[in-house]
Amino acid sequence: MRIGTYQLENNVIVAPMAGITDRPFRQLCRRLGAGLAVSEMLSSNPLVWKTEKSMNRMDHSGESGIRAVQIAGADPELMAQAAQFNVTNGAQIIDINMGCPAKKVNKKLAGSALLQFPGLVEEIIDAVVSAVDVPVTLKIRTGWDQDNRNGVEIARIAERYGIASLAVHGRTRACMYKGEAEYATIRDIKRSVSIPVVANGDITSPEKAKQVLDYTGADAIMIGRAAQGRPWIFREIDHYLRTGEHLPVPPIEEVRGILMEHLVNLHAFYGEPMGARIARKHVSWYLQTHDSDGQFRRVFNALDNPQAQIETLEQYFKTLAAN
Repeated sequence: MRIGTYQLENNVIVAPMAGITDRPFRQLCRRLGAGLAVSEMLSSNPLVWKTEKSMNRMDHSGESGIRAVQIAGADPELMAQAAQFNVTNGAQIIDINMGCPAKKVNKKLAGSALLQFPGLVEEIIDAVVSAVDVPVTLKIRTGWDQDNRNGVEIARIAERYGIASLAVHGRTRACMYKGEAEYATIRDIKRSVSIPVVANGDITSPEKAKQVLDYTGADAIMIGRAAQGRPWIFREIDHYLRTGEHLPVPPIEEVRGILMEHLVNLHAFYGEPMGARIARKHVSWYLQTHDSDGQFRRVFNALDNPQAQIETLEQYFKTLAAN
């Protein structure tokens, strides 16, 4: 899998997820087998670039691998400026968001709302690609709703205006995250363009990854929600795609090590009290299968001190190991 001049280590990619794919999570996924990790969505509005949230999202200091930054907006000129700003800040790939279904994004005509306006899609892509000397990628959905699945049309626009790689989530905007992803449109898109196509949506296991790649002919897959609390899914999928064999389930001691590493890095990255607050959702995802009744997570979610979180988790894992 190549994106412009960049050769990825494999074809398993971390999807950009707002509030999730911060630097600690990206680095962890990369270490555990992801070929590329795309940053959280950044607004093209320069008025918010100096806010704490945006500064955190732009932070790629010391990050290994290819630095891919996703930008969102509806104004071609502002999107071009945002692309230039992020390249100056170290971005090696710029990704355009035309897939986010969130209402607060769509009401500004950004994200997947843009799929309703192919002319504006053309303008934005042309402006961004012309503004920077790095590869520009695009993430879309299959269309606006079931009656307006125009993914093939958008894909052809993307190719015509210089997009280096196209990621497609197998749902329309109207679907949000409900129901099951469909891959027929992704297959049609792959057959319609010559640029690399990345399949996304409901890929939760190595077998599903292979099925989707075989069915769609896509060049790579993108994993989002399935990696929450399970960042080792990237090595599992990569290993299966290469060998046809399953890696063993990580032992509880390794899960403990990965979770503690993630926790400490979140504390260090965000500081107090934000680091402890953000850690809660990640810990909840990691422990879903172990803490089935949610009793421990309720205790953990009441903690706002980093050291208390660490000590409580260590004790929890000691109890798990003893049982």
